[in-house]
Amino acid sequence: MKKKILEKVKEYSTIIVHRHVRPDPDAYGSQGGLVEILKTSFPDKQIYAVGNDEPSLSFMRKMDEISDDQYEGALVIVCDTANQERICDKRYSLGSYLIKIDHHPNEDPYGDMRWVDTSASSVSEMIYNFYLSHKEDGLKMTDEAARLLFAGIVGDTGRFIYPSTTNKTFDYAGDLIRYDFDRTNLFNKMYEVDPKVLKLQGFILQNFEWRPNGIASMVIRKELLEQFDVSVPEASQLVSSLGNVKDIKAWAFFIEEDDQIRVRLRSKGPIINEVAKKFNGGGHPLAAGASIYHWEEVDEVMKELESIC
Repeated sequence: MKKKILEKVKEYSTIIVHRHVRPDPDAYGSQGGLVEILKTSFPDKQIYAVGNDEPSLSFMRKMDEISDDQYEGALVIVCDTANQERICDKRYSLGSYLIKIDHHPNEDPYGDMRWVDTSASSVSEMIYNFYLSHKEDGLKMTDEAARLLFAGIVGDTGRFIYPSTTNKTFDYAGDLIRYDFDRTNLFNKMYEVDPKVLKLQGFILQNFEWRPNGIASMVIRKELLEQFDVSVPEASQLVSSLGNVKDIKAWAFFIEEDDQIRVRLRSKGPIINEVAKKFNGGGHPLAAGASIYHWEEVDEVMKELESIC
């Protein structure tokens, strides 16, 4: 599959790379890392990274702005996005050929070509694997690509503590830190917390609800977001806050948005993406997301979590 992807890359003069909405470091890292590798390897091609800029990840890169016309005859690659609904910038369908590169379960097999590896810790890991597989065929790594891929791997492994971290993950990270970028500065940017977000985290730790069978929940309504002056993406980043609670098995955050209630699910063992699928979502076995539209559904989600725990 990697060879077929490289053949497609060589075939097109314009390549446009997308990722998912509400991006995390792996979305930015895999997208940006791939773009940097391809730009250096094929300097005569027009290669872009598109999507809405996420202010909290501005230290990683800025998205390119392109016109609809530039999709004509273009190869489009979507990184780290399990289903079409979550692709950021709906113009992805305007290109001539579509490739999906992902590590989530392949519930929505969109695209003309798909490379899905659920054993990979991150799509950033997959992109580095793509480079290693074809560096003898002309692919080139840069310091900037290494910085972005390293950030993506670190982000999606929780600094190498999640079960998805493998020997390969550590080997690749060891390779990447040999490139010339400021790892300390990168870590600082990735994990520094705005004081207002830290105060909300304190509120969460004091007010989450502990339920039977080792599950917990936290409801974050608009009023609470306004009280702490915190955005939905910032609040969503705090879902891991409950991971250190003794005897916890699984937990859920319910964060109110304008048109829905965002559900963030995490687990230390029970498989939760099946729960997410029942509520308009999906994801990894131990980290998933969903959407509900009425507060009455909170109890339904929690009953499902309690059942699997």
